[in-house]
Amino acid sequence: MAFEPVYERVDADDENRCQHIIPTSGQCSLKACEGSKYCPAHGGNKGFQAKEKNELRNYRLSKFRSRIGELGNNDAILSLKDEIGILRLLIEEKINRCTDDTDLLLMSGPLSDLIMKVERVVCSCNKLESRLGNLLDKNAVIQFAQTVVNIVSKHCDEEALVKISDEILGALEC
Repeated sequence: MAFEPVYERVDADDENRCQHIIPTSGQCSLKACEGSKYCPAHGGNKGFQAKEKNELRNYRLSKFRSRIGELGNNDAILSLKDEIGILRLLIEEKINRCTDDTDLLLMSGPLSDLIMKVERVVCSCNKLESRLGNLLDKNAVIQFAQTVVNIVSKHCDEEALVKISDEILGALEC
């Protein structure tokens, strides 16, 4: 559905006459484009081209609308961990394609861009998980460890309990 400019002369009293005023000769004598007040020579085709471009953009959007809906309504989308994994996989692939220092240097721009993207997605993921209550702060972890030690203390002797407590605290200090 491409625009074909038509340069057709019309009578002076024709209602479809181009509305452009030429300083030296008055009103343009060409026929205005459909849906416009101007002929192709004076921009009448611009409206058609803008409409065509907008329809194309809408098509591209609607072409993927079902997939967009699928992804947008999935509860698992509240996690960005898959995206982090994809970005890290891309970094790994770019590095693996480097055969020498020159290749690595040439890839430094795209690699640093991917690394920055990973950093942004990791920060977003942490903020999202924190807002959703999926992260434990250090105090909550220590409280949980104390609860575990209390449970274990009911079923073993004091010497074993001290060893278990020390190992749990050692693991938390990592």
